Amino acid sequence: MKNCFLFLSFCLLFVACRQDAKPVSKDVLVADLDKSVSPANDFFNYANGGWIKANPIPDEQSSWGIGNLVIEENLKRLRTICEEAAKSKATPGSIQQKIGDFWLEAMDSTKIEGRGLRPIAYYLQQIASVKDIPTLTAAMAQLEKIGVNTAPGMYVAQDDKNSNMMALQLVQSGLFLDDREYYFNQDTTYQNIRAAYHQFIQRFLELSGNDSTEANKLATDIIALETSLAESHRKLEDTRDPYKNYYKMSVGSLDKLTPSFRFVRYFQMVGVPPTDSVIVHQPEYYKALETELKNTPIDVWKAYLRFRLIDEYSQALPEVYGQAAFDFSKVLYGAKVRKPRWKRVIATENNLLGEPLGQLYVKKFFTEKAKQRYSSMVEDIRAALKSRIQHLTWMSDSTKQKALVKLAAMKKKVGYPEKWKDFSAMQIGRESYVQNLMNANAWWVQYNFNKLGKPVDRDEWEMTPQTYNAYYNPSNNEIVLPAGMFTVPGATDEQIDDAVAYGYAGASTIGHEITHGFDDQGRLYDKDGNLTDWWTKEDAQRFEAQADKMVNQFNSFQVIDTFKINGKATLGENIADLGGVLLGWDAFTKTKQYKENKMIDSLTPAQRFFLGYALGWMHQSRPEALRAQLMSDVHSPAMYRVNGPMQNVDAFYQAFHLQPGNKMYVPDSARVRIW
Repeated sequence: MKNCFLFLSFCLLFVACRQDAKPVSKDVLVADLDKSVSPANDFFNYANGGWIKANPIPDEQSSWGIGNLVIEENLKRLRTICEEAAKSKATPGSIQQKIGDFWLEAMDSTKIEGRGLRPIAYYLQQIASVKDIPTLTAAMAQLEKIGVNTAPGMYVAQDDKNSNMMALQLVQSGLFLDDREYYFNQDTTYQNIRAAYHQFIQRFLELSGNDSTEANKLATDIIALETSLAESHRKLEDTRDPYKNYYKMSVGSLDKLTPSFRFVRYFQMVGVPPTDSVIVHQPEYYKALETELKNTPIDVWKAYLRFRLIDEYSQALPEVYGQAAFDFSKVLYGAKVRKPRWKRVIATENNLLGEPLGQLYVKKFFTEKAKQRYSSMVEDIRAALKSRIQHLTWMSDSTKQKALVKLAAMKKKVGYPEKWKDFSAMQIGRESYVQNLMNANAWWVQYNFNKLGKPVDRDEWEMTPQTYNAYYNPSNNEIVLPAGMFTVPGATDEQIDDAVAYGYAGASTIGHEITHGFDDQGRLYDKDGNLTDWWTKEDAQRFEAQADKMVNQFNSFQVIDTFKINGKATLGENIADLGGVLLGWDAFTKTKQYKENKMIDSLTPAQRFFLGYALGWMHQSRPEALRAQLMSDVHSPAMYRVNGPMQNVDAFYQAFHLQPGNKMYVPDSARVRIW
C-alpha cells in the first residue's frame, strides 16, 4: 500500500459564490456545448462535447479535462513558490529552506547524471548481501523505512470498530501492477501489458548489473512470484466490505500465519511502536506469502527488491531510469511524451512537502472570507439531506433518527487545516535529490507509525489545501474539502451564478462527500466513526435492493472494446454521485435565482444547474487510461459520472424534457431511489 502522501494532487482555490452573482461575459456553459448531441440521449457529450472536440489530449497526458486546466495553472504558481524559496537564503530548517533545497537538488540534472546509482548504493548492497529468509526480511525492513513497498503492506490507521484507537493494519500487497486481474486477464490488452512489464523489469535489472540472459530469466521469475501472490488477492469489489476485511488478531497469531517472516522482529526493525494486536484485512495473502518465502529462490527475491528500489527512486536517478519507467507507463496509461522535468519535480515535491507548500499557498490564494462562504454552502447541503431523510418512505423512524444524529455530528473541514503538521524533523538539504527523497519518505513512514498508541488526532488533514480532490473519512465522520477543489478556470466567484455553483461545487463535491457517509460502506459506521450496525434488518434490505439496481445499471455500461464498468466495485462512488446531484438540486431550489427562474443565454436555471454539474466532469481519457481505470479504480469514468446519476434524477427529466424512447430515459419504476 502506498503511503498516504503519494495520492495528493494539485489545484487552485475556489471562492464560493455570491447570491447575486454576475455570469461570465463568455458563458462557460454555452461555450462548451455540443448542440449536435441531444441532452436526452447523451447529456455528458451535449454538455462537454464542444470543449472536448476543441481540446485534444496533449501528448504528455493520458487524460485531459477541467481538473488538468486547474492543475496546469497551479503548477506555475507552485513553481514560483519553489523558485522564490530557492533564492531566499532562508534560515536553515525553515519551510522556505526545505522547499528551496528540494527544488534545487531535483532540478540539477547534471549532478544527478554524474552520480549514477551511488545515492542508492547502500541499499543495493543490503539487498546483495541477502542469503536467507531472515536477511531477506531484514532487507525488506530497510526498504520499508525509506518508502519502498515490497511484500508486506502495513500502515497505522483508526480501528474501524473503535475509532478512538489507532491500530496497526496489514493489507494484501506484493504486486507491482495495480490489481490482481492484470496478472490473469487473457484479453490481448493485458497480455501486452504483461509483456511490457517483463521488458521493464529486465531493463532495470540490466542497468543495475545483470547481463541480458540473467535479467530476462529473473524478470520471468519475478512475474511468476507476483502472479502466485496475486492468486491470494481478493478482487477489487471484495475489498469494499469492511466487515469481511476486518480480522483483529494478536501479533503472535499473525506470526502463525507467516512464521518465516517473524513479524515481531520485522516491526522492531522498521520502528513500529510495541503493540499487542494487529488488524489483518486479507489473511489469505499472508498465508500465500509464507508459501512464496519458502518456495521462491532467494536470488529471485533479491532481484524483486532491487527492481522495487530502483523503481521507487527512478525519477531521481539518471535519465535512462526515469525514461524506462515512463516507457512502461505509456503502455499502461497512453501518454505519448514525458512531462518536462519541472512538472515532474513539482508533482513529487507537492506529494512530500505538500503542507509546507500549502502554508505558503493559502497566504497568497485563499482568504478567510472565502472559507466562510464555502462553509455556508456545506450547511445548505446538510440541510437538504436532513430533509430528505425525514421524508424517506422506505426507512423506519428508528433508523431515521440515528441517521439524523450522524448527519448532525458530521464534521466539516474547509479550505485548510486549523493546525499544521510539524516538519522540523524532516531533513532536506543539498546532498542529493535521492537523499532528499529518502529523508522525506522516511519521515512520512515514521510519522505514520508513530501514531500507534497515541490519541487520534481528529484535526489532521490527509490532503493539502491546494489539492484538487476531497474526501469523506468514515472513522472521523468528517468531510474534508480543500480550498483547491472548486475552481472554475478563467472565472471569479462574482462571475459564477448560483445554478452553476450549486451544480459544480454543491453537487459534485460537497453533496458527493456528505453522501459518502451514507453510501454502501459509509452507512455501516455510526456517528462516532465506529463500524457498527445501526440499521434495522428491514431498512438494510430495502437499501440493498436499491443499491443492487444501481449495480445493474452500471454493469450495463460498456465503455471501450469489451470493457464494462464494475458496478459492485464502483457502487460507493456511484451512490455518492447520485446523492450529490439530488442534494445540490434541493439546496439550489432554495436560492433566489431558482425562484426567479430567469434565463441566462437561453438556459433556464434548472438547465444551468445540471450543466454546472457536468462541467465538473468535463474530462476525456486515452483508451489505455480508460482500461486501467476500469480494471483498478472504484470511480466510474467521467462520462458515466454524469449520464449514470442523471438517468435517476426526476428534475433532470423535467429540465431537458426526457421522454420514453430517449437513450437516457429509464422508467420511473427502474430508477434508483436511495437518498
